[in-house]
Amino acid sequence: MTLLSVNLNAVAQLRNRRNLPWPSVVGIARVVLDAGASGITVHPRPDERHIRRTDVFELAALLRQEYPAAEFNIEGYPSVEFFELIDVVSPHQVTLVPDDPAQATSDHGWDFVGQGDLLREAVKRLKTSGRRISLFCDPDAGARGISAARDTNADRIELYTGPYGGCYDNSDAAKRELAALAETTRAAVEAGLGVNAGHDLTLANLPAFQAAVQGVAEVSIGHGITADALLVGFAEAVRQYLAVLKD
Repeated sequence: MTLLSVNLNAVAQLRNRRNLPWPSVVGIARVVLDAGASGITVHPRPDERHIRRTDVFELAALLRQEYPAAEFNIEGYPSVEFFELIDVVSPHQVTLVPDDPAQATSDHGWDFVGQGDLLREAVKRLKTSGRRISLFCDPDAGARGISAARDTNADRIELYTGPYGGCYDNSDAAKRELAALAETTRAAVEAGLGVNAGHDLTLANLPAFQAAVQGVAEVSIGHGITADALLVGFAEAVRQYLAVLKD
């Protein structure tokens, strides 16, 4: 079964609209973990427009004290500040993304060939016993890109599924995106890399993704599950996503 890590960035962004402590990021984390999610994902950006550093520390304490079996996945660009945060928090998984600080959200994977030296140094800096390193990956990375990703000594790639998620009204384009994602996954598995996935996955498009892309260990879902939670509540939204992943 593919595991579900719930990204709480959207919850934090909603909270930050007011100088108030709700919705509680820690409170929602409890809800989704109690409902069966395997972990929590956050992407703390330098401007703290959603997840704040204080959230990262509070979530780390929550998982350590109340949910020791749950995983904490922290995404970010390999800056000095990011390294320092990871040193303090020591999450189970670090997902490196090539975001510019001004980006609204992640929108592309790493150039594994051209940025190989940077990534090798980052992986070496971050990798410790028991900590997994994942690299954000374009859906059509190709055999050469996957080979270069493996050479960084990372443990996994995370498929950027945004282009597939953007095909909600174009079934032909969705099939092409799924084919590319499936091929990249096959290449990664053959290279000895684990595979995660995330970005714009929803209850509507996740079943086709699960059927076409075999071997994905974990999906990280935030915007879609938050949108569904506005209608059915977070616990029920998690249960519905888990039912798709189980199937």
